[in-house]
Amino acid sequence: MKDAILAIDQGTTSTRAVLFDSNGKLLHIEQREISTYFPSNGWVEQDPEEIWNKTQKVFSLTLEKSAYMKTHIRGMGITNQRETIIAWDKITGKPLYNAIVWQDRRTAKKCEEMEKDGLSDEISNKTGLIIDPYFSATKISWILDNVEDAKRLALSNRLAVGTIDTFLLFKFTNGNSFYTDITNASRTSLYNIYNNKWDDTLLEIYNIPINILPEVKDNIHEFGSIEKKLCEYNIPILSMVGDQQSSSLGQFCFNAGEVKATFGTGCFILMNTGTNILRSKNKLLTTIAYKIDKKINYALEGSIFNSGAAVQWLRDNLKIIKKAEDTQVLASSIKDNNGVYFVPAFTGLGAPYWKPDARGSIYGLSRSSGPAEISRAVLESIAYQCTDLLDAIKSDGQKPRIIRADGGMTSNDWLMQFLSNISETPIEISINKESTSYGVALLAAIGAGLTSSLEKSSKSWKVRKYYQPQMSKNKIHKYRNGWQQAINKTIM
Repeated sequence: MKDAILAIDQGTTSTRAVLFDSNGKLLHIEQREISTYFPSNGWVEQDPEEIWNKTQKVFSLTLEKSAYMKTHIRGMGITNQRETIIAWDKITGKPLYNAIVWQDRRTAKKCEEMEKDGLSDEISNKTGLIIDPYFSATKISWILDNVEDAKRLALSNRLAVGTIDTFLLFKFTNGNSFYTDITNASRTSLYNIYNNKWDDTLLEIYNIPINILPEVKDNIHEFGSIEKKLCEYNIPILSMVGDQQSSSLGQFCFNAGEVKATFGTGCFILMNTGTNILRSKNKLLTTIAYKIDKKINYALEGSIFNSGAAVQWLRDNLKIIKKAEDTQVLASSIKDNNGVYFVPAFTGLGAPYWKPDARGSIYGLSRSSGPAEISRAVLESIAYQCTDLLDAIKSDGQKPRIIRADGGMTSNDWLMQFLSNISETPIEISINKESTSYGVALLAAIGAGLTSSLEKSSKSWKVRKYYQPQMSKNKIHKYRNGWQQAINKTIM
């Protein structure tokens, strides 16, 4: 039988199981969409039971396919939407409340109060993050304060709280493993990235008992084995990593200065800074990229909350398009944006603005504006936000030579070319469309002994598409000036 590695990719919009052979060749994909709920203004939730049930489904279907293909799964990795939080009973495994998704803004007031109390420097200096509802800590505090039985279970050592990697691991191992990995821990605002542990002072600030949190492990670790009722033979879980760090690995950004951009529900730009902890002066995040063999690589990251989500809004709410691909046709049908700008602040603005109370806006509409202008404005907004992040990276003394991009929206040629134009940066699209899944699979392959290091795999990197800047300086200035005016109006 041929050796294989299984990756579970639990994202915001779907759960996927992706099977790779020992050489990194994609063998099979199973995918199920995940429902998202908006119970109140700024609240974003998902059903943990739905997440687990659909994860089980894609897992079992992939096992069947693996048997048919006569492969032996040597190990599994889990990658996940990061800051999203689930609380559950350690004894029963039953969730206490819906998953509070990373986009959720319900703790904005709490964050404002913390800033007024002068806690920004304390938290930033320990975590590399800022105070924002995006991160997990205030979500956990909210659960403890508002969810029935949460405090009672915490006092009796029965409450478990974790990011989705931890929840899935707990479920896959029938409650025998309660761990997270260092990259997910670094996104909670509770983990000290300098001394690499849950920080007592931060736990006290957020009033979170340490006993409800999982133990933190390196990205390659023997996290446990799949329980027998889910799989008739032993499959060890050998890697866990946050989805953006995983896509960076899948894009082979192993060296300092290398940059990736992932276009999903949100957009995330991450630059490897090597073993140096580089602090941004422009509101970018300092985070852990990965830890292997006791060596930590760090990263600068910028987070955009709404990119693919804005296209979904066009389709599902405005019904301007029937499918995402329609945006490219509409944007291409006009030679200019005709002065229309869209700021997709549905759940606030992320880096470098960090305005949780901002809301989406459209500027410059006239009687002649129609679906083409609005669709183009949505696509342009994604490129402008990415360029704002790249500008912040440059202001921090780094100059990305090229961007390696992945995610569903990289299939939009118009968007990728516009991004290259407006950012004045070349863009590479990998031949491997499953970079997020591949990143965690690569870590599991190292854990299983199928490859010896990240660097050994880099020879397989191949470019599928390449975009280079083609826009005049005057036009760039015109478009970016219009965008900045729209942003200023939104955040004032």
